Amino acid sequence: NRREAMLAVNEFALKHFEHNLLETDQGRDIALAYFRHRGMSDAMIKRFHLGYALDKGSDLLDAAREAGFSDNYLTDTGLAGVSEREGQRRLYDRFRGRVIFPVHSLSGRVIAFGGRTMRSDKTLAKYVNSPESEIYRKSNELYGLYQAKNAIARRDKCILVEGYFDVISMHQAGVENVVASSGTSLTEGQIRVIRRFSNNVTLIYDADPAGIKASLRGIDMLLAEKLDVKVLLLPPGDDPDSFAQNHSASEVEAYLAENERDIIAFKTEVLMRDVPANDPTARARVVNDVLRSIAHVDDVVKRQEYISQTSRMLSIPEEVLVRQLNVIIAGKYEEDARNAAREQARASAASLIGDKP
Repeated sequence: NRREAMLAVNEFALKHFEHNLLETDQGRDIALAYFRHRGMSDAMIKRFHLGYALDKGSDLLDAAREAGFSDNYLTDTGLAGVSEREGQRRLYDRFRGRVIFPVHSLSGRVIAFGGRTMRSDKTLAKYVNSPESEIYRKSNELYGLYQAKNAIARRDKCILVEGYFDVISMHQAGVENVVASSGTSLTEGQIRVIRRFSNNVTLIYDADPAGIKASLRGIDMLLAEKLDVKVLLLPPGDDPDSFAQNHSASEVEAYLAENERDIIAFKTEVLMRDVPANDPTARARVVNDVLRSIAHVDDVVKRQEYISQTSRMLSIPEEVLVRQLNVIIAGKYEEDARNAAREQARASAASLIGDKP
């Protein structure tokens, strides 16, 4: 059927890319040399099925056609792109000249690819990814989850990083309960997949301002899904890739244990850094922002612990924070009720339209 055919052509492409990497002069001289320059071991190259798309316009396309695959499946999976020139439709290899990072489903099927360019041309996108398709919903997938799921369940913790190399280097260092959102903001679908294996999540980001800002995104969604969330900032100048490359597994584990912070305390500290001591309006804005995150916590005991912690950090009486939190929670319930009513009204209107002859 169509879905199986798309999975089959992806599996064919995976083997083709792996062959290119290891068995062609161009692959060995350019792509394999690049992976080794980035510190990737042969074991990790094999574990994550890394590959290479030759820098030729239709190398994969020609091989897939010769193997009997229809052009439709090549375009639907995004392995082939389409160009229209002078009224003529032409297919070409989407990933040509790129090192390849396959994305696997939980069961290990290849559902998508990411490709990093080997060219220095600044007009080219550094990364190109498979488009969404019948077999690939980006909002429900995490890079490396197939390789990490057993370790996540065994350790009862999921470590979340940003990129392909971050995941692979952490695995290579022996820390295998690591996955990546692949440069996108976290989605509810991704969070629910994580929750199938653990309720504990640690976010690892760079210590630069962009990394700190990124660490605050998605917090409310994680808390709303009843996850215990911690955040870890790496030493200045490091990212998960470089940190894992320069430290042993025991050193990485020790740094995690000693430096991960509770997410609410971290958020409070980060937001208060830029608030002038004589600006009560800005201070109140931060307090409300923190309380909006706490409002997503359903567990009463945990919520009270967060209130006590925030009270100590901000020197605000607990009863004041509780009163404001109750206002925020009441507003949240009212907003949810309004949204539910709007959805019901839309559904009723749609059914009435559908009933018309």
